[in-house]
Amino acid sequence: MQQQVKNTIPVYDICSLADTRHLREDITAEGLAHYLQRQKDLRFPHRHSFYHLVYFTEGSGKHSIDFETFRVEPGQVYFMIPGQVHSWHFEGRIDGYVINFSEQLMHSFLKEGQYLEQFPFFSGIAAEGVVTLGDARMEVEQLLARVVAEAAGDAPMAGEMIRIYLLSIFITVLRDMPVQDKKQAPGHSHLLLRNFRKLVEQYYAAKRLPKEYAAMLYITPNHLNALCNDLLGRSAGEVIRDRVLLEAKRLLVGHGISVAEIAWQLNFSDNSYFTKFFKKYTGMTPEQFRARPESEK
Repeated sequence: MQQQVKNTIPVYDICSLADTRHLREDITAEGLAHYLQRQKDLRFPHRHSFYHLVYFTEGSGKHSIDFETFRVEPGQVYFMIPGQVHSWHFEGRIDGYVINFSEQLMHSFLKEGQYLEQFPFFSGIAAEGVVTLGDARMEVEQLLARVVAEAAGDAPMAGEMIRIYLLSIFITVLRDMPVQDKKQAPGHSHLLLRNFRKLVEQYYAAKRLPKEYAAMLYITPNHLNALCNDLLGRSAGEVIRDRVLLEAKRLLVGHGISVAEIAWQLNFSDNSYFTKFFKKYTGMTPEQFRARPESEK
């Protein structure tokens, strides 16, 4: 039986981050400077229960998503899915737009319930969720401003307009991305990869072997490895291993859970084996990772 992994990192829902002028339950949209002024504690590692979009028009500093750090610059847009851990350390004046929306917002609007999964920046992989805009920058900024205006008002069918603008943003960003970054274009191989990643997300704590996932996908382990190497530049085993490491890091930055309990939750035979595994792939012990300053997490 798969262990239930305990969450020890603060999780915020949309209502907890909304300001007093908020009119909707499924989306908030506002200027980034105002948002940061209200939510000063969010610079520490935390999760969201919703989709999170941040666009920078000015500013610098660092933004960490699932322990990968990115340098902030104007024209960047960050896409995050529910459950990802992020924190920031900004410098100077920061402005732009921030949009938080629930999973239900788009699902109730679109016939295809998994519509957002076709966009590569909603893969849940940190590096794939950071896009620096080129020619589409002005168009995206105009669309973001319209979302903010609709979310703050009470015009008829505002919800439908918000959804239309959001879809326009997603499609415009996708078209602006370099061709090599559009990894989830329609096709059987990309569908297989998407399904593999979904299975890993569900079973990473219980199933560690590529052959177990290959069986669930009705393909051979060699086919699965070739697929991952071709589309990701990594083996299937590395994809599984990296997901286990990610969850270990997420648990380590939380509070009230020991390293031994983390090892148990992630189905390691003992604490020693978990420590050796973690150090082999990160270069530090779990205790050393946990003791790092907040600015390095």
